[in-house]
Amino acid sequence: MARRRRPPRPGALSELPPLKILSQILALQALYYIAAFILLLFTTLVAGTKFSLDLVFGWAFVRGDTTQGWLMGFIWMLDGGLLMGIAITLLIARSKLVLDFSLSLHLIHLIIVSLYTGELPKHTAWWLSMLASSGICIALGTWGCQWRELRPISFGGHGGSSSSNTAAAGGENNTNNTIENTGQGGGDEEQGFSRGRGRGRGRDGQGEYEMVDLPAAAAAADAGR
Repeated sequence: MARRRRPPRPGALSELPPLKILSQILALQALYYIAAFILLLFTTLVAGTKFSLDLVFGWAFVRGDTTQGWLMGFIWMLDGGLLMGIAITLLIARSKLVLDFSLSLHLIHLIIVSLYTGELPKHTAWWLSMLASSGICIALGTWGCQWRELRPISFGGHGGSSSSNTAAAGGENNTNNTIENTGQGGGDEEQGFSRGRGRGRGRDGQGEYEMVDLPAAAAAADAGR
């Protein structure tokens, strides 16, 4: 007899298979370089300078002693911080994974830059720009993913109206039932017994009583004398 497999526990690693993680990392890395290529190309066209792949895959242009170097650092912070924070919010949408994807994104960029240039980056401005970029990406991505996770879930377009209608109908039925019960039993909610002839229980729920007409009670009292 075949044994039934137990469902995976919530948050298990099976919810994020390696192939899915790899595809998300590649998608983020591709968006990272596409955005950098567009921003750097636009900057060089406006400044009237020559565009080259060294701007994308190099580190020598990000430096702190020239205006162009500061501009390159700002572009990398804009790309890796703001744009990638938005991309992680849209593609990943899980606040617990923002730190891993952000650090993986910048670590892969460091490896590619080192392989392209043949050495580790030597400019302090490049390291500071990458540090600021990763910090902005983590902060913005965490905030965005938490905002998406905390959004209320609506089931159907008329859920709110149907609930309010149901509540209103329930309140109306309760009111009608109360009126009907009061009319049938002639009950007094404050006194806890019925008016008129009949049997009932006391207000505290203990003992029984019987109500009789006053003339009959007076005649019985006279006969007893």
